[in-house]
Amino acid sequence: MSGPASVTRRGANRWRRGHPWIYRSDVVSGPGTPGIVSVTDPRGALLGQALWSPASEIRLRLLSRDDTPIDAAWWAERVRRAHARRAALDPPATAYRVVHAEGDGLPSLIVDRYGEYVVAQLLSAGLESVRDDVLAALDAVLSPAGILLRNDASVRRHEGLPLGIEPVRGSVPDAIEVTEGTVRYCAAPHHGQKTGAFLDQREHHALMGRLARGRALDLFCYHGLFAIHMAERADSVTGVDTSADALAMAADHQRRNGRTNVRWIEANVFDLLRDLDTAGEQFDTIVLDPPAFAKDRQAVEAALRGYKEINRRALRLLRPGGRLLTASCSYHVGRAAFLAMVADAAADARRPVVLERVLGQPADHPELITIPETGYLKGALLRAHE
Repeated sequence: MSGPASVTRRGANRWRRGHPWIYRSDVVSGPGTPGIVSVTDPRGALLGQALWSPASEIRLRLLSRDDTPIDAAWWAERVRRAHARRAALDPPATAYRVVHAEGDGLPSLIVDRYGEYVVAQLLSAGLESVRDDVLAALDAVLSPAGILLRNDASVRRHEGLPLGIEPVRGSVPDAIEVTEGTVRYCAAPHHGQKTGAFLDQREHHALMGRLARGRALDLFCYHGLFAIHMAERADSVTGVDTSADALAMAADHQRRNGRTNVRWIEANVFDLLRDLDTAGEQFDTIVLDPPAFAKDRQAVEAALRGYKEINRRALRLLRPGGRLLTASCSYHVGRAAFLAMVADAAADARRPVVLERVLGQPADHPELITIPETGYLKGALLRAHE
């Protein structure tokens, strides 16, 4: 354990109110090297133990509110609890998130399972300092055939840490076939988005697989999982993305699942929506799942304009009685702002729509109400009035 740290009254109150971070401005003193530290308030009372990152704006990340030793056994018990909470995924899946960082009380640690392999991210200097204990815990609890560290997330730069992709246990292949309900697909742990696949839309894939009908459209389809799920009930599905490589993977998923009613279009979604609208095209089911438009707070206004434009166009393409699932993974665009944007888009499209469901993250990506940073995915299921 590194030396102790002390914090201001404001910092102490932050922990007492349920948020695990204490920022640089509320740290009175701390050691010069990363690690696990005991933390005291201005009166010297113990507040708990935390990951300490001396180069980061987020200096302290709460681990424990007592002085129990934080060793490999402690990490193993926390990972075991997180894993137990994933015992009954719906739909069943062989690829899912085991640890969602602060959402599971394990700050700055992401652990995703792909079949018999594990891909993890250590996103703070404090956590990096105890990597051996963390890896030992993953080995003990998950017994993976291999562990890959996807430490290429840009947030590590703010911690003074290098970026890289590092095999640390066994051998993790470039492609891993996994299942999501009845759908089979390939994850790419070394080079794919996030840790190899988008695991956070799993429940929504299944939802649209149940609701799809008629002519369906999957926009920003990436590897085509919405499209593949919808193809089971829809008459036809069109998947659209700008990436030829992504569409090649989507076509591979189509073949793996024997779907013959899906076609893929390489196109800019903004341009294609305009062209489809001009042509008077209509669809019964639409999914609109774009990448994050707002990477920081300064980009929110422009992002909302972009979201409104694509939602307005998509609503104009929706047949009466048809459904649109629209989503945003931009953390900086809050749920209230997103829903207000959807309402503005519907008004501009002159389409009365029913809000059937407000969407959030799946059960394996828990969002804690006192920690807004644990939540980023939001969406809505809409039905056009008949």
